[in-house]
Amino acid sequence: MLRSIPRMGLLTPLAVRIGRIPWLPRYLPQIVWVDLWLQRLSGGRVTLLRIAGLPNLVLTVTGRKSGRAHLTPLLCVPVDGGFAVAGSNFGSPTEPAWALNLLAAGRGSLSYGGVTREFTSHLAVGEERTALWRELLGVWPNFALYEQRTTRTIKVFRLTPTG
Repeated sequence: MLRSIPRMGLLTPLAVRIGRIPWLPRYLPQIVWVDLWLQRLSGGRVTLLRIAGLPNLVLTVTGRKSGRAHLTPLLCVPVDGGFAVAGSNFGSPTEPAWALNLLAAGRGSLSYGGVTREFTSHLAVGEERTALWRELLGVWPNFALYEQRTTRTIKVFRLTPTG
């Protein structure tokens, strides 16, 4: 067993239904803005994913072009003291910017449960990717739908706290 199973909330089934809506990705920038606003306002205690009963973190990674820190709220799965995240981008044909930045940087910081820590990352491949993908699907079954929407292989990262 790789993870401690997160407790799902009453709103999780509704969130899964909403996550399947085909036009939802168009509003991703607005959704991220609202989520980050809620987190700033609440000191990290309220997030859209937490309201939905889903495990989540805020990833901070340096932009490969800008050199600036970028914050991205992500669904995650706790795994062996770290986290797994998927660069699904709702099944878009393009990689999410955070995933490309993470590939370039290989490290950053994350905030989970109100605690911020530094981490290193690596791209999971082969059997490791398969195992982590299975864990991610257990928390967010829509990843299977997003995989069907795109021809690219969705990147899966393991984030390992360093401190």
